[in-house]
Amino acid sequence: MNSETRIYNEMQTTADIKICNYLANQINNVLTEAENKIWHAHPVWFIKGNPIVGYSKQKNGIRLMFWSGADFEEERLDVLGAKFKDASVFYTNVTQINGSDLRRWLTKSIEIQWDYKNIVKRKGKLERLK
Repeated sequence: MNSETRIYNEMQTTADIKICNYLANQINNVLTEAENKIWHAHPVWFIKGNPIVGYSKQKNGIRLMFWSGADFEEERLDVLGAKFKDASVFYTNVTQINGSDLRRWLTKSIEIQWDYKNIVKRKGKLERLK
């Protein structure tokens, strides 16, 4: 696990540390080629500079977000807006995480990607990479 991600996780409550550590370990196991760093104050994994998945502490718990998750066609992932292609789920306890769902979503995050890396250059327009 990236040292910055480890520090982020350790700054959370006891229950949230368990969630964050579990998520980080699973993400690292599936996204072996991804780069992990703190981006906009929370852990995010990138493939070729494109954000793929990340998590953050919010009022409702730990939010796991997939940048291209709206196209995963997964019932448990909530799509909040129409402009971007992100989708997310919230956890308040590590026991809420379904490991097989998480691994499937992570696999889809490799297969289904929108180009967030170049969104500014394209003036807010997203293009599908995969």
